[in-house]
Amino acid sequence: MMKTIITLFITFRILPLYSQSIQKENSDFPVLSGPYMGQKPPGIIPELFAPEIISDGMPNRDIAISPSEDEIYFSVYTQNFQFSTILFTKQINGIWTKPEVATFASDPRYKYIEPAFSSDGKKLFFASNMPKDGTVNPGDHDIWVVDRINNGWGKPYNLGAPVNTPGGEYFPSLTKSGTLYFTRNEPGESISYIYFSRLVNEKYSLPEKLPEQINCGEDRYNAYISSDESFMVVPAQGVEKGADGAFYYIVFKKEDGTWHNPLNMGTLINSKSGKGWSLSIPPDGKYIFFMASKKSTNMILPETLSMNFLRETYLKPENGNSDIYWVDAKILETMRVNRQEF
Repeated sequence: MMKTIITLFITFRILPLYSQSIQKENSDFPVLSGPYMGQKPPGIIPELFAPEIISDGMPNRDIAISPSEDEIYFSVYTQNFQFSTILFTKQINGIWTKPEVATFASDPRYKYIEPAFSSDGKKLFFASNMPKDGTVNPGDHDIWVVDRINNGWGKPYNLGAPVNTPGGEYFPSLTKSGTLYFTRNEPGESISYIYFSRLVNEKYSLPEKLPEQINCGEDRYNAYISSDESFMVVPAQGVEKGADGAFYYIVFKKEDGTWHNPLNMGTLINSKSGKGWSLSIPPDGKYIFFMASKKSTNMILPETLSMNFLRETYLKPENGNSDIYWVDAKILETMRVNRQEF
């Protein structure tokens, strides 16, 4: 009996302290509610998404929003890609939580990037160099999956052949019917190509390389496929003469199932730096999210440089690292109507 009383006493002493610790940890995080973390929707001019919350000065990219629109996953990495993981925020009782590392992406020995939801929200795909041979050594990048279990996720598993190979597989993008589009480079090769694999009887078919309209230019990166397969966005380099860097190109599908030639998405989406390689559209189709590396154009300069100014600048978005931007998806219709081919 005395032991029980002591245990209860310790518990009631510790719980308030623990609660206070959590409150202190989250005290600097704003109360956010409503769709898209309560952010004011953008117009046809791109804006930073959730500045200093998601676009926070660290290199951010690869955003995925659940079909129920109450979860957001995105990639973040440190200098020289030493550490790379997937963060998430979700609505609990209508309030968005402070971003944290996803449970399946927490081992510091490995890299985790490029989350993507299945159309029903029951699976989350991502790329990782976790080992698949039973060892602890990092392997090549493959596509991995976690299954929804209640309000969380199960243990990650490798998607396996024929999608994954001894080369590298990246940036899963899924259609409403479950077809998987992804980027692949052969073992020892640095040039990447875009492939797709149909989901047939719950198994993925032998991947097929997409035609030259999709695999355009000198190199391709992380191609996004629309849920109805009516268009793709391909970050590519060397498509146009004088375009030095990776730029976003949109490729519309023709009525006969073939593809139009790629169309540069213009200065609204592409920045002069040519460092764009991650774009996606959430299930509601209202907005385009994309990664871009830009420098602030409205920074107020101090009279003299100081350590405080340098630290503050480093910890703010638009400091030269990649940020996540969003824009009204209505701009797609303008591109479709005014399509010009090379």
